[in-house]
Amino acid sequence: MASDDRWLERLRLELAWFTSQAMLRSRGAGAILRFQHVRPRRRGFQPLREHEITPQFLDRAIRALKRWKYDFLGMDEVCRRAVTLPEKRRFVALTFDGAPKDLITFAYPVLARHAVPFTVYVPTAFPDGVGEAWWLGLEQVIARESRISLMMGEKEQRFTVADKAGKQALFSYLESWLRSLPPADLSVAIADLCTRYRIDLAALSREASMDWEDLARLAADPLVTIGSATVNYPVLANLKDAAALREMTMGKAVAESAFQREIRHFAFPFGDRASFRRGHVVMAEEAGFASAASTIPGIVEAEGRTNLRALPRIPWDGRVRSLRMLRVLVSGVAFAPVRPTGSATSQT
Repeated sequence: MASDDRWLERLRLELAWFTSQAMLRSRGAGAILRFQHVRPRRRGFQPLREHEITPQFLDRAIRALKRWKYDFLGMDEVCRRAVTLPEKRRFVALTFDGAPKDLITFAYPVLARHAVPFTVYVPTAFPDGVGEAWWLGLEQVIARESRISLMMGEKEQRFTVADKAGKQALFSYLESWLRSLPPADLSVAIADLCTRYRIDLAALSREASMDWEDLARLAADPLVTIGSATVNYPVLANLKDAAALREMTMGKAVAESAFQREIRHFAFPFGDRASFRRGHVVMAEEAGFASAASTIPGIVEAEGRTNLRALPRIPWDGRVRSLRMLRVLVSGVAFAPVRPTGSATSQT
């Protein structure tokens, strides 16, 4: 069913291309693209392949956006364009979540060669070497094993997966379950699973993440904006309000101490509609952020019609390599117009 939905969505976008070419630059002030991993294509079980693009595709996408006459902006300028009168040229902003190691290894050379600004949202526990990339532990267990058992609540559950489709279905099921847990329960559950199957989650998480030296190299580049993504990258909706605000303010404080600069921009961990609530949008303003980005698809409107603390971003599906689809998405014709959202749109 999920595969059918993806194909239907792709068909809808392809149809939008053929029926709306004259409108391709007519909606909104611009678009924010969200990426996670940039690295060479890998083989084997890859349940999160949609979160990966290759360096070659990143290069092609940037070249195409330049041909289409988009302005490449950092997040400070995005905020300005979102509250002023529309400008003749539309913009695109490139953003990267989670501060993975492949960003400095594979993406940064491409971005630097094109001299385009971009933003990195950092969950500060990960460069400290204490973050838990639990989804990577889950991926490794399912990739290696055909019989898997783990504690789900107070009951031990057992699963048998015989093929790639079964592994993908199990990963999706367990990822959804783990994401629904409060952080303490999630840590216990993933520790139990990784211990059973001899996965060193701490080493796996450190290996996958940039350290402070890597981030200092990026921060020295005037085209790079460093943003915050909390400390531990929790699902904020699973936290009490005080704990959620603490994650947001502490992530900002740690990053500001590390880089000796104000951290003005924030990204909600995971960022979909289930992962944060309206109250967290208010918290982002209370914490002193000029913007907060979601992963809810959409475009940024001008004249204050988009809430700066609930910015839409277009998460690019790495399984798709169509520049035509990219053009449709950044044009805005695939998304409904954004309605006014109130006081949180004010300029900071």
